[in-house]
Amino acid sequence: MKSHAQVVVIGGGVVGCSVLYHLAKFGMKDSVLLERSELTSGSTWHAAGGMHTINGDPNVAKLQKYTIELYREIEALSEQSTGLHMTGGVMLAATEARFDWIKGLVAKGRYLGIEAEIITPEEAHQDMPLLDPKCFVGAMRTVVDGHLDPSGTTHAYAKSARKLGAEIHRHTKVEDIVRQPDGQWLVVTDKGNILAQHVVNAGGLWAREVGRMVGLELPVLAMEHMYLITEDMPEVAEVNRTTGKEVVHAVDFDGELYLRQERGGMLMGTYEKACVPWSEKRTPWDFGHELLEPDIDRIAPSLEVGFQHFPAFQNAGIKQIINGPFTFAPDGNPLVGPVRGLPGFWCACGVMAGFSQGGGVGLALANWIIEGDPGFDVWAMDVGRYGDWATLKYTNAKVRENYSRRFSIKFPNEELTAARPLRTTPIYDKLKESGAQFGAAYGLEVPLWFAPEGVKDSFSWRRSSDFEKVGKEARAVRSSVGLSEISGFAKYSVTGTGARAWLDGILACRIPNQGRMTLAPMLKHDGKLIGDFTLANLGEDAFFIAGSGIAEEYHMRWFEEHLPEDGSVTVKAEGLGLVGLALAGPKSRDLLARLTDHDLSDQAFPFMAISWMDIGMAPALVGRVSYTGDLGYEIWCRPEYQRYLFDVLMDAGAAHSIALFGSRALNALRLEKGFGSWAREYRPIYGPYEAGLGRFVSLTKNADFIGKAAATKEKQQGGKLRLCSFILAAKDADVIGDEPIWFRGEVKGWVTSGGYAHASGKSVAMGYVPREIAGEAEGWEIELLGERLSARLLSEPLFDPKGERMRGAI
Repeated sequence: MKSHAQVVVIGGGVVGCSVLYHLAKFGMKDSVLLERSELTSGSTWHAAGGMHTINGDPNVAKLQKYTIELYREIEALSEQSTGLHMTGGVMLAATEARFDWIKGLVAKGRYLGIEAEIITPEEAHQDMPLLDPKCFVGAMRTVVDGHLDPSGTTHAYAKSARKLGAEIHRHTKVEDIVRQPDGQWLVVTDKGNILAQHVVNAGGLWAREVGRMVGLELPVLAMEHMYLITEDMPEVAEVNRTTGKEVVHAVDFDGELYLRQERGGMLMGTYEKACVPWSEKRTPWDFGHELLEPDIDRIAPSLEVGFQHFPAFQNAGIKQIINGPFTFAPDGNPLVGPVRGLPGFWCACGVMAGFSQGGGVGLALANWIIEGDPGFDVWAMDVGRYGDWATLKYTNAKVRENYSRRFSIKFPNEELTAARPLRTTPIYDKLKESGAQFGAAYGLEVPLWFAPEGVKDSFSWRRSSDFEKVGKEARAVRSSVGLSEISGFAKYSVTGTGARAWLDGILACRIPNQGRMTLAPMLKHDGKLIGDFTLANLGEDAFFIAGSGIAEEYHMRWFEEHLPEDGSVTVKAEGLGLVGLALAGPKSRDLLARLTDHDLSDQAFPFMAISWMDIGMAPALVGRVSYTGDLGYEIWCRPEYQRYLFDVLMDAGAAHSIALFGSRALNALRLEKGFGSWAREYRPIYGPYEAGLGRFVSLTKNADFIGKAAATKEKQQGGKLRLCSFILAAKDADVIGDEPIWFRGEVKGWVTSGGYAHASGKSVAMGYVPREIAGEAEGWEIELLGERLSARLLSEPLFDPKGERMRGAI
C-alpha cells in the first residue's frame, strides 16, 4: 500500500466505489479506496437494487437520471455486468390527494427530460397485472425504472476505477484520521499509514465512526429495513409468457410498498410506520455480511394492504425475509460535500438510495474535489444544510419520522413535528399565546401564521384553513403596520482591519458607506450565485451581514475558506446571539418614532440607512429595509432585550391596529414585489443577471471580486435565462415551486416559487424562462395539479412598482 495519495476514500460500498471511479475518470488517478472488509459490506450487499429517476427535488432527480445512464458506461469499461433490468414501472395513487402529488411529479419530468405520463388504474393494471385497479384512483407510468445486481454494480465501479489507475485495498481498517501541521491528513490503518490531501467519508453504516475520528458528529442513523421475496408465482410466469418481459416495478405510496420481480417470484418491500433504528449510538466494527432478525409482525399492517392491492400475493409463499440496516439523514437526502472547519475532509454518506443516487454523488464529489465546485446544484444534498443543533437525539427522532413517512404525502402547508421544538427565541411563548403556528427552519421555531383559537392548519394541495387568516395579515401590513419576528435570518459580523478589502473581494456589490446598507450578491468563480445578502457598514472596520437562515453553515464554510491568512478579518455567525423583529407598513415609521429619539425622517434616516439607536430603554441596531417591499425597519438586538422590545412595540402599535404576521404573509408580500429568495430564485445554477440582481453587481469597482470575469461575460452575452413573475389564472390552488412553464404549447421554463398575493388579490408565480422570450406578455401557461392554466407575464411588480412607499417618496 502506498504511503501518499491525493485522495483516500473510506468505504467500499456503491457510493465509495462511485466516488473513486469518478475521481480516476476526471484525472485524479492517485486515489485510494480503503475497505475494512469486502466490497459491498454494510448496506450495499443486501439492498433490493431498485432504481428510478423520480424524486421530489428536481436537482436530485437530475443526478438520479445521470446515475442510471452511467451503468452502461461502467459495464463497458469494466466488462462486469451490473445485472441491469430496465423494466419501466407504475407509481400508484389510492387517494385523490396522492394523485395530485403524482401529477406534480409528471409535470416536473416535462422540463427535466424524464419520461412519465399519467394513466388510469385500468392502464396501470395492463402494465402490471398483479394489481387490483379498483384500489387506485390513478397512476403514473415511468420508463427509466428498474433494478440491478448490487454486488455486480459495485464491482463494475471498482473495476472501472482500477482500470483508470486508482487503487483499492480490502481488509484494511481505518483506525484514525489525524490532521497534520501542513494541512494534510494522516490516515492510520491496520496495514500502515497514508498521507493524503483529501479524505472522503463514504463509510455508510460506519460514517458516524469515521466522522468521530476528526471530531465530527454527523446527523445520520441506520434503520432496520425489511423486504420479502416470494416463492415462484404462476401470475408472474403468465406475465412473462404473454408479454415476453418482466413484471414492471410498482410503487404503492398509500400502501407504503415497492415491488419488483425477483426470478420467478416477486420482491415486496415496505417503509413501515413501526420502524426501528439499528445501533443507535455506535456501529460495531465487526458487523458485515450479516442480516438482522426478521420481524414480520412489524410489517404486517403494510403487508395486509399489499395483499389487498395486489391479490396474487395472497396465495404466494414467502421464500425469504431480508432485514438489514440502511443509513438515513434526518430529511432522507444524502450528506455530501466539504465539512466546514475541516479543509480536505469530505462527506459522501447517508445515501440510502445508492443505486439511484450513487453515480450522481460520485460525480458531484469528484468535481468538487478537483474543480472546487460540484458542477451543478446539490443544495438538497449538501452536508452544510445542518448545523451543530442536529445532535444524536435530534437525528434519531427525525430519521424515525422520515422513514415512517417515506411514502407518505407531505403537503405544502404541512410541518412535521418530530424533534420539535428545539431552538426557540425569547418571545416564542408570547407568539404561541398569540396563535402562532410554527414551522422549523434550520432547527429554529419560526411563526408561519397566526390562528384564532381552535383553528389549525388543514393539510392540502389546495388553499386551506390558513388562507383567509394569512390574507388578513398581509392586508394589515399594506394598510397600516405589521410586526414579525426575523430571528430566523442568518446574521454575521465581519470585523478587522482587512474587513473592507476582504468583503470587496468576496462580494460582487460596491461596499456601502458608513451607516448605509446595500444588497450584496456573492458569486462563485463561475459567476453563479452562491449567496444573496444585505450588507451594512457600521464603521470602524465593522460590518453586518444578514442572509438566509437555512444557509448559515453553508455560507460560513464559504467565508472561512476564503479568509486571508494574516488574521486581519474575523467572521462570526451571530446565531441566536442576535435576534430580531421587523416593522412593515405605511404606519411603521409613526410607530417607531414614538419609541426613539433618533430622527427617522427621510433626510436623516433614508431608505437603506442603518444605525444603533435606543428603542425605549433597549439598544438596538435598526436598518430601514423590509423584505415586504413596503416602508419598514429591521430591528436587531441581543436576546435579553427581545421580550421588552416586543412588548413596547405592540403597546405603541395598538394605536395603529398593529398586526402580527408570519412567514406565509411575508411570502405573499414579497411576491407582489418580485423579490426572490435563497434556495428558490437564487441558487448556484443562476447568474446574477439571469436572476435580476445585475444592478447590484459592480463591474466597475477596483476590486477583482470572485466571479467578476464570469459576471462580465454574462452581462455582455445576456445569459440564457431570465427570472420572471407571472399572474396565474388559478382556481383553488397556487403554485409552490417546480411546476413547468409553457409558452405557446411547449414547456420552456419552471416555477421557482409562488403563492397568493393577498393584498393584490392575485395568484403569482416566479420562475425562469429563456431570455429570448422573457419579454412576451402573452402565450404563457403554468401546469398545476395536472391542468394547464393561463398566465400573464408581469412587466413590473404588482405593488409599488417604482418603490415609492419603500423609499419614502410618498
